[in-house]
Amino acid sequence: MSVISTSNGYLDSLRATQTSKVPEAKSNELTQEDFFSLLSQQLSMQDPFKPVDNDQMIAQMASFSTVDGIGKLNDQIVNLNAVMTSSQALQASGLVGQKVLIPSGVGHISDESPSIKAVVSTPEPIDKITVRVEDENGQLIKTFTVDGSAGGNIDVEWDGLDSDGEPVKSGNYTISASGRVSGESQDLTVSSYAHVTSVSLGAGGSGAILNLRGIGGILLTDVLAVSES
Repeated sequence: MSVISTSNGYLDSLRATQTSKVPEAKSNELTQEDFFSLLSQQLSMQDPFKPVDNDQMIAQMASFSTVDGIGKLNDQIVNLNAVMTSSQALQASGLVGQKVLIPSGVGHISDESPSIKAVVSTPEPIDKITVRVEDENGQLIKTFTVDGSAGGNIDVEWDGLDSDGEPVKSGNYTISASGRVSGESQDLTVSSYAHVTSVSLGAGGSGAILNLRGIGGILLTDVLAVSES
C-alpha cells in the first residue's frame, strides 16, 4: 500500500508508521478441526425437544472421515509413484551399454554396430524364412533365407553387407520376414536389438525412457529382452 506524501515531514512520518497490514489469505479447505467445531455448534444450538438424530450425526462424521481418508490416500499414491519412478530409473540405468530387444524391425548400422541382430517369431515350424533388408527410403538392400524348422523365436543376424557383398553406409535399416504358414505365405513378426546409450525420465509419469543409438527413445516397459552384446 503506497503512502501519500505531504509537505509536512511530521505528518508523513506518522502516515508511514500507520500503513495497514494486508491479512494473510486463508485456505477455503474445511479441516477436521473446522468440522468438529461446526458439529459442536450444531449440538449446542439444537432444540432440546428435537435433538439431532444419532444416525444423521454418524452419517455426517462418516462422510467427513471418508473424504479425509481419500485425501490421505491420494497423498500416499503420489509418494508411491515417486518411489516407483526412482526405482525404475535405477533399474533402467543398469541397461546403459547393453542391447535390448524392441518390438520393431528397425535396426541401426554404424561403426560401433556393423551388424543387426533380430528375432523372427513364427506361429509354427517353417522350413524356410525369407528375410528382406530395406534402407530408410524403402529400397531393397538384401534378401536371404534362414531355417525356421525349430519354430517359435528364430534368431536372425544381418552382417551389414548388401547384395554385392559391400558394407552399407551408416543409418537405419528395416528387417522384415515372411514364410509359408499352413500352406499360405504370411508376414512374420520381427523384433530387433538396439544399443542403449542413455536413460531419461519421462514426463507425466510415463516412466523411464531408454535412448537407443540411431533409433530414438523407447519406454522401459516396452522392452522384450536384454542382451549383453
